[in-house]
This record gives sequence, C-alpha cells and structure tokens, in this order.
Amino acid sequence: MARKIRTSVKSKLRRPRKTAAKKSKKAAAAKKPARRKSSRKGPHLRRKQNAGDPVLAMIRPPPPGEGKRGEQGHLAYLLRQAQAATRLTLERALTELGVTTPQFVVLTMLRAYPGLSGADLARVALLTPQTVGVIIRNLERDGAILKTPHPIHGRVLQWTLTRRGTVLLDKCRRHVQAVERRLAAGLSASAQATIRRWLARVAAHFQQA
Repeated sequence: MARKIRTSVKSKLRRPRKTAAKKSKKAAAAKKPARRKSSRKGPHLRRKQNAGDPVLAMIRPPPPGEGKRGEQGHLAYLLRQAQAATRLTLERALTELGVTTPQFVVLTMLRAYPGLSGADLARVALLTPQTVGVIIRNLERDGAILKTPHPIHGRVLQWTLTRRGTVLLDKCRRHVQAVERRLAAGLSASAQATIRRWLARVAAHFQQA
C-alpha cells in the first residue's frame, strides 16, 4: 500500500514537468521570426516582365537594312551580312538537288577552269584543302567529276566535269539564277558592272596586301 502511494505521488510530481517543458518549447517557437517568402522570381516570369520594359526593348538590334545593319553600317560588316544572307538563300535553293553550296562552287570553278588541281580548287573556291578533298571524293563517287594525271607532273591530279556533272551543274544554275535575279533587282546594267568591279577590286587589293 505504501509503495502504491509513493508511485502515484511520484507520477503526479512528474506530470507538471512535462507540461512545463512543452510550454517552454512553444514559447521558443513563438519567439522565432517567421521565414520571409523568397522574392526571387523564375526566369519565365522575369522574361514576361522584361518584354514590356521600354528600356530593354530599345536595346534590341534592328533588322537587316536599318541602323548599323543598313546604310549607316561599316562596309566590312555589310559585306559579311550580305554574304551570310546570300549563302543561306543558296543553300535552301540547292537543298532539293542534294547539292551543298561548296559543292556548287567547286563544280562552277571546274566548268570555268577545267583541269584544276585540288590545291588550285581550294584557292579559287575559297575553301580549305581538307574541305575540297572531301568534296572531290564525294563528287567523284557520284560520277560528277573525273580525275586525270597531269601531262607533265604525273603526281598532280587534274579534275574535270563529266557529262553527269555538267547536267547536275545546269540544274543548280537554274536554281541559283533565281537568287541572282533577286540580288540584281532594281539595279541597272551599269550599276551591276560597277558593283562587280568594286567587289573584284576589293578581293584583289586585300589578297596582295
């Protein structure tokens, strides 16, 4: 009986301690400052907000033909811009024939100057010897060009168009002529001649320098 009384007394004495501990935990939790919500915004939301920002809109570059991409631009940049646009248009025009722009250039140069070596082709086509080597192998495999040894320097191989290569080049020319008509639109014959002379002079001048 005495043991039961002692046990009940002990348990009664312990209970308030647990309650006090819980209260102290609650008080400590109440003192902790509440976490602030992050003010960081996702990239998608930032892009949406920036889209309507007039300052950022002013930073966007103008389209080709305006500002520094037009008559106010530097000649070297305008040449590069025109070349890039023309090359992209040529690539699209030749895609259906399965011919790349470098391949078309090589075929054109071989018609103009039959018997060129690989090194000479690289120079006139404005391509690296490695690129021309790949092009020559592909065109030869397709039967578009034929190699013959040089009459004097037997180690040097000369390249000429085959009948098949000539037919392929004629098809390419029809597609390319449409692009050239767009290039010459609005230009008189004398203006075209002036532009050709200027472009040729630029190339000759900088090659000598």
